[in-house]
Amino acid sequence: MLKKVIVASKNPVKIAAVKVGFEKMFPTQSFDFQGISVPSGVSDQPMTHRETMNGAINRADNAKKEIPTADFWVGVEGGIEKMDGNGEAFAWIYVLSESLSGKGKTGSFFLPKKIMELVDSGMELGHADDLVFGQSNTKQKSGAIGLLTGDVMTRQTLYEPAVIMALIPFKNEEFYGEI
Repeated sequence: MLKKVIVASKNPVKIAAVKVGFEKMFPTQSFDFQGISVPSGVSDQPMTHRETMNGAINRADNAKKEIPTADFWVGVEGGIEKMDGNGEAFAWIYVLSESLSGKGKTGSFFLPKKIMELVDSGMELGHADDLVFGQSNTKQKSGAIGLLTGDVMTRQTLYEPAVIMALIPFKNEEFYGEI
């Protein structure tokens, strides 16, 4: 039976990461993935773990309100937390169904000072990356992590394990119960 997954973003990187995560966790199931644009209810550039997680939760909740007939709704939100004057970048993934929810967080990495200065001045991370690296629309490509690692890791490959972690309750419903 085909299960419908609504990804609360039209960003192809986020949709691809969600697709890979679901397919790895549930290889015998069939899914239909659809991306939609919904508000996060947080800053364009979330600046704490809590604000970032809230953005992911809000996106999934808003996607469910927009398309209530799906099996899963997924919010993906990238954020930054200041630690000892440095900017730690990461993302939260929130997966919601009618009866369960799950959360997963990516690994984190620290941003160069030049990029953090732009973010601190009010610029979104993706725009700061574009400016510093002289590229365009990097947040729909390999992202800051891809630019900084020479694509050894990309935004998509950073997000995939967090999607898998957010799906743990759905693979182990007997241990997690209802929301």
